[in-house]
Amino acid sequence: MVHDLIIGMAGSGGDGIVSAGESLISAAATEGYFAILTKSFGSQIRGGESSCRLRVSTRKVLNPGGTLDVAVVLNWEDFLKFGGELPVGPDTIVIYERKTGVEPAVVPLRGVTPAAVVPVPMEDMAMKAAGVLLAKNNVVLGLLAGWFDLARHSVSADIRKKFAKKGDAVVHANEQAFAAGLEYAAQHPLPLDRRLSPPEAGGAGRRLLTDGNDLCAAAALFAGCKFFGGYPITPASEIMQYLGREIWKRGGSLLQAEDEIAGVAAAVGASFAGVKAMTATSGPGLSLKTEVLGLASVAELPLVCVDVQRGGPSTGMPTKPEQADLFAAVFSAHGDTVRPVLAPISVEDIFGITVEAFNIAEYYQTPVIVLSDQEIAQRKEIVAPIDTAGFKLLERLKPTVSELQNYTRFRFTESGISPLSHPGMQGGNYLAAGIEHDERGAPTASGEMHARMNDKRLKKMDPLRQRRDLFVVEGDADAAIGLISWGSIAGVALEALQLARASGLKIKLLIPKLLYPVADEIYQEFFATLRKCLVVEQSHQGQLHRLIRMWTSVPAEFHSLAKSGANPITPAQVLAEIRKQAGR
Repeated sequence: MVHDLIIGMAGSGGDGIVSAGESLISAAATEGYFAILTKSFGSQIRGGESSCRLRVSTRKVLNPGGTLDVAVVLNWEDFLKFGGELPVGPDTIVIYERKTGVEPAVVPLRGVTPAAVVPVPMEDMAMKAAGVLLAKNNVVLGLLAGWFDLARHSVSADIRKKFAKKGDAVVHANEQAFAAGLEYAAQHPLPLDRRLSPPEAGGAGRRLLTDGNDLCAAAALFAGCKFFGGYPITPASEIMQYLGREIWKRGGSLLQAEDEIAGVAAAVGASFAGVKAMTATSGPGLSLKTEVLGLASVAELPLVCVDVQRGGPSTGMPTKPEQADLFAAVFSAHGDTVRPVLAPISVEDIFGITVEAFNIAEYYQTPVIVLSDQEIAQRKEIVAPIDTAGFKLLERLKPTVSELQNYTRFRFTESGISPLSHPGMQGGNYLAAGIEHDERGAPTASGEMHARMNDKRLKKMDPLRQRRDLFVVEGDADAAIGLISWGSIAGVALEALQLARASGLKIKLLIPKLLYPVADEIYQEFFATLRKCLVVEQSHQGQLHRLIRMWTSVPAEFHSLAKSGANPITPAQVLAEIRKQAGR
C-alpha cells in the first residue's frame, strides 16, 4: 500500500475528466485524506482538451507532485498536448481507452517505458451499463476506486448527490457505470499493488474543500470588504462570481464594469467614499489598471487588487499558471511609487494573505497588490477549517473632532500616515486628485513640496520591511546552501527541502510573502551563513531573483532556477539542483 498517490487524467472537452477529478477529491475530503486537484484546459473558448491532476495522501500535501503514479488516457492526442503537466515515468501505470487502437507495446510515450500499460474498453462499458457515452467518466471513477482502493463508498455517494436533481433514471445509469468500473477492476487485477492506505483517524468530515478564488473572496468579506469593482477575466472571474452571490448579504455592493479600467476606478471611488474596496484581474487587466492604481497611490486611498497571474505577455496563455507579473506589480507605475505586493503560497494561505492585504491597505492608505496565480486560484485543496478568531482587522485612521476643525488631509506626520475623512463627515471635505498637491490637497508645481510628498508616501511604508511574520524560514539555521521561492512554487521548494534534509544535506529555505518593498534586513539575515543560494520560480527571466539583486547584497553564488509557465517545476528537479550546488 502507498501513502501518496498522483493521478493524471486527460481527454476532450465534454469527456467529464475534470468532473471526475472533482468527484474524487470530494470523496477524499469526506474520508479524511489530504489532497490537491489541479485543472488544465486548452485556451479555446469551447471544446478542446482538458485534464486534471489529483494528488491524494494520508499526509498534508504541499504541491501537486511530480511524475504520475497513474495516467488515465481517454484519447492520446489530447493527453500528449499536456506534455510536462502530466509526466509519465518508468513507475507509472497507464490506463487508456482501448478504442484508440493503440497496442500496449507501442503507446506514444517517447523515451518512456511505463511500469504497466492497461487498455480498457471504457466507452463500451459506459454504453452497456448506462446507455450513454457521457457516463464513461464514472466508469473511470469505478476503475480508480477499485484498483487503488480510493474512497469507493464516498465516490458512490458523490455520484448520487451530483445527479439527484436529474431524476432516478439518470442517477441509476451513472451508478451502473461506476459499478461497471468497480467490477472490471475486480476481475482484472493490476500487476502492481498501488492501493492507497486508509487516512489517519480523526480527519473524516472535519476538513474544508475549497479553491483559491473562493477562499480569497470569502477572506475579503471577512476583512470587511463592502465594494467590488471588476471585469470578468480568466482565471480571476470566480472571485467576482462568489462576491456577486455573497457581498449583498453583508451590506456591500458589486459592479461588473464595462472594462478593467472602469472596474478599478469604481473601487477607488468607493474607497474615497469610506468603505473597504477591492478589484481582481489577471495580467492583461493589471496592465490596464495601472494608471488608476497610481491615482490611489498619490491620493493615499486604500485598495486591494488581486492579480491572478497567467501566462503572458498580452493574452498569453489564459488557462496556465505563471509567476511573471512580479515586475508589473512592482514597477508598472510612473513616478516614485511604492505599493506593497503580497503573495500566498497555497489555497489555505490565501485567506490570511487577503486579510493582511486589507489591513495593510487600510493602515498605510495605499493600494496593495496580491499576486495569486492560476494554480492556487483554481486548484481545489483539502485544508483545515479556517480559525478566524486568530485574525485582527485594522481600519483606516480617521480624523478626530479637533482635527476636523481645520482639516488638513495630507498633513505631514511622524509616521507619514494622515487621518482620512470621507464625504459626509462634518468638516472633512478636501480636494482629492491625481495631481501633486500640498498638505490640504491643493495642486502644486513646487519641487520642494513634491519631494516632501514623495518622502511621505514612501517612508510611511518602511515598517513593512520589518514584518518577519510575512516570511517563512525553514531548515538548518547555519546551512551554507539556501533556497528562496514564492507563490505556488513555494510548496515545491518546501518538499524539495524535506527531501534534501532527509538525504543528509544541510539546507534552509526562505519564502517571502511580502515581495515588495524588499525587506533588505530579513534577506541579509538569511544570507549571513550562505555560500550558495538558489531562487526557484516560474518565470522565464527569474523575476524575484532579479528583484532581490536590485535591492540587497547577495551571496557570491546566487543562482536562478526559473521556467516559463506551463512547464512545471517538480520537487525532484529542485532536489537535483540542490545536489548540484552541494557537489553531490
